[in-house]
Amino acid sequence: MSGAGWLPDHFWIPLLQIIGIDIILSGDNAVVIALACRRLPPAQRRVGILLGAGVAVALRIVFATIVVYLLAVPYLKIVGGLLLLWIAVKLLLPEEEHAEGDVHAHADLWRAVRTVALADAVMSLDNVIGIAAAARGSTLLLTIGLLISIPLIIWGSTLVLRMLDRLPFLAVLGAGLLGWISGDLLVTDPVTESWLQAHLPALHTLAPYIGAVLVVVGGLVSARIMERRRLAATGPAASPKEDDDA
Repeated sequence: MSGAGWLPDHFWIPLLQIIGIDIILSGDNAVVIALACRRLPPAQRRVGILLGAGVAVALRIVFATIVVYLLAVPYLKIVGGLLLLWIAVKLLLPEEEHAEGDVHAHADLWRAVRTVALADAVMSLDNVIGIAAAARGSTLLLTIGLLISIPLIIWGSTLVLRMLDRLPFLAVLGAGLLGWISGDLLVTDPVTESWLQAHLPALHTLAPYIGAVLVVVGGLVSARIMERRRLAATGPAASPKEDDDA
């Protein structure tokens, strides 16, 4: 026994592994929270980040208790991967314009939190798997790992949100990351993994790339179509008014 004197080395080494896993895997949660909150009013952003981080950690706690059973559920990752694809594309679409007011701001906040909850429900499973594996059955280590993830997600979300404000094109990269994760989920489900390994092993490597491309292309094309429809709808309506004024 060494280290702090009252804790063995087999506590500190897994703890360092968990911290490393948290740093790496909290990034995708931070990205989805930042993307969902980037259009909120400044006063609402902090609340959105805190609620989003709270949802992410709460889901990790729930999944940590049933992670072994979830891994064996067929089609779960397929459904999750398709859902995450849809969320990622949706995050690239322009928001509907609302009149100023607390009611709309409140609605936008909860819409962002719902988006974060759906995405985190998909992504937290893989995160918990990594932490649970490093914890090696220790409830204390698993708890510490989940607690460490809270400030990492909050800090990461705040940092990514500031970057999105300065460099809006990063939203496309963030959505592409979610597409990457969804592609990986689709090919690692118990239903698809063994079949693909036997018949299309290359798809295990290509699926994340395909998912990222689908999200970026699909999101940008859909956003362009929506913008054209909006302009087509508002353009003719403005003409009679301008004629009357003249």
